[in-house]
Amino acid sequence: MKLSVIIPVYNERDTVELLLKRVEAAPYEKEIIFVDDASTDGTRELLTRLARDYQDQVRLLLHQKNCGKGAAIRTAIEHVTGDIIIIQDADLEYDPKDYSRLLEPIFDGHADVVFGNRFHGGPHRVLYFWHYQGNRLLTTLCNMLTNLNLTDIEVGYKVFKTEVLQRLRLRSNRFSIEPELTVKVAKLGCRIYEVPIAYHGRTYAEGKKITWRDGLAALYFMIRFRLFD
Repeated sequence: MKLSVIIPVYNERDTVELLLKRVEAAPYEKEIIFVDDASTDGTRELLTRLARDYQDQVRLLLHQKNCGKGAAIRTAIEHVTGDIIIIQDADLEYDPKDYSRLLEPIFDGHADVVFGNRFHGGPHRVLYFWHYQGNRLLTTLCNMLTNLNLTDIEVGYKVFKTEVLQRLRLRSNRFSIEPELTVKVAKLGCRIYEVPIAYHGRTYAEGKKITWRDGLAALYFMIRFRLFD
């Protein structure tokens, strides 16, 4: 099976080159699709060079204005050619060494969708208490709306059979893409698995972008997508 690794990027000049080397080292047939979401810190210029150097594996798509992670994912989905899609953040919080764990339930024929789990079974950096509590609250509410028993809906590592992801009519532009993906694969009746992953979270000083406003947006959109879309 061929993998399509889609990587939304916004102002991650310090991490994208190392990330690409780690993704490229994963022992699978794959294509790597970067979507630069109108970076202003030199990321776009660096990605242009990397796409040229890795032209057999890397495709670079460019947004002319900043639209958000969800919009970048939608752009990438239109260009995938693989059988399985892995969403990979560009900030090194997630380790491509975990691909084998994430892919195993699909390779074994058990799953259509696999979510990473940052908080059970894998090493994770100890950080913000209120972020963790907010994630637990959002996950609980999402489980109530979908009748699932997920542990971590906001995790960045989500893996899909391509045919599943291409069936979804995605609308979110920003980080509300996470609950939207969760709600919509639940409504499709997909077989969803969770696996433990490593998580190397960043502080805001180190470049973390998600805020409490994104948490409120996630709550609004999960209700909207469950009941009205």
